[in-house]
Amino acid sequence: MAAGAPRVFVSHLSGISVFDPNGDQVGRVRDLVAMLRVGRRPPRLLGLVVELTTRRRIFLPMTRVTGIESGQVITTGVLNVRRFEQRPTERLVLGEMLDRRVSLVETGEEVTVLDVSVQQLPARRDWEIDRVFVRKGKAGTFRRKGETLTVDWGAVDGFSLEEHGQGAENLLATFEQLRPADLANVLHHLSPKRRAEVAAALDDDRLADVLEELPEDDQIEILGKLKEERAADVLEAMDPDDAADLLAELPEEDKERLLTLMQPADAADVRRLMAYEERTAGGLMTTEPIVLRPDATVADALARVRMEDLSPALAAQVYVCRPPDETPTGKYLGTVHFQRLLRDPPYTLVGSIIDDDLQPLAPGADLPTVAGFFAAYDMVAAPVVDEGGSLLGAVTVDDVLDHMLPDDWRETEFHLEEEATDHGGG
Repeated sequence: MAAGAPRVFVSHLSGISVFDPNGDQVGRVRDLVAMLRVGRRPPRLLGLVVELTTRRRIFLPMTRVTGIESGQVITTGVLNVRRFEQRPTERLVLGEMLDRRVSLVETGEEVTVLDVSVQQLPARRDWEIDRVFVRKGKAGTFRRKGETLTVDWGAVDGFSLEEHGQGAENLLATFEQLRPADLANVLHHLSPKRRAEVAAALDDDRLADVLEELPEDDQIEILGKLKEERAADVLEAMDPDDAADLLAELPEEDKERLLTLMQPADAADVRRLMAYEERTAGGLMTTEPIVLRPDATVADALARVRMEDLSPALAAQVYVCRPPDETPTGKYLGTVHFQRLLRDPPYTLVGSIIDDDLQPLAPGADLPTVAGFFAAYDMVAAPVVDEGGSLLGAVTVDDVLDHMLPDDWRETEFHLEEEATDHGGG
């Protein structure tokens, strides 16, 4: 369902077919997975529970859903076939929300939930449960003539997180709005037991973002306490360069076992990065920059730049290459900076406005050379190109800083922040 499309009621999704981009059916929708949030904020829709033709139930993230239309779901074609396991912070929409008794905030009257609707947020890949379809009347009376009405999510009470019970659910809800670096600080100061509970309850993408901000010892500890299949999922969700750095710290047999459990394409990216020395352009780069063909338009480039999951550094420029347009690419032609994209008409071909004056970095360039390049040309990201002229990836300024600072800089930062708090500092 594209941004701005009509909302979809979840009862209409139950049992519908799921297809890959080639039109082959891979399974059917059996439920939806949502995460409740603090207060009256609508829950975030995380993904679908899909039953494959083998009857195995798997989790399909909403980020891999490209369309919900005409009674079918279209995916990117990339499916993780590990069995679905519900986590403490997750709610099954069909299994746990429908037929629930809730109350209307305005009147306090009890109603029964008949359905809820989901909608994709404008210009983003996130989905939310936004409306609730309810029937008035006492529970168990089967009053089919009771008045029905559709209200906003915030207009009902009864779905909110309960305060009792074990687990990390309420703690996560409390810190939901924190940036990954701030949540990493919270985790760093928890006890090992509590840290493991919170990590187990975070969804894969959130845990991946937080791991990237933690000191090395905390990363290894958390990863080691996850089930191996879950650990592989989290590594897949991490930026390939961060995943490669983390895996490099593990014993060889653990590293190979996790790489084997990862999706082949993700594992291939990580293995490619691990082939380079850590403090070189090849070891620092990410394999997922924005790559466009020369016949793409400025409008195409801006659409890619707007993707929410891109870091500001990676969104600062696009790289123009001949096919294939995934790294390693065909011939690297040049870079188009974000400011140039804003100055030219949407129909302009990016191949006509490339900046090819700067020499790209070689994968073997050492850290001082890379840092000097960034300082000399005021860059926030730089292309890495091999001897054959193919784009291998891009180095971003945050990765350069990570490796130029002392190895324990994250530990030092966390402790300095704690001391400032203890002494009443800001």
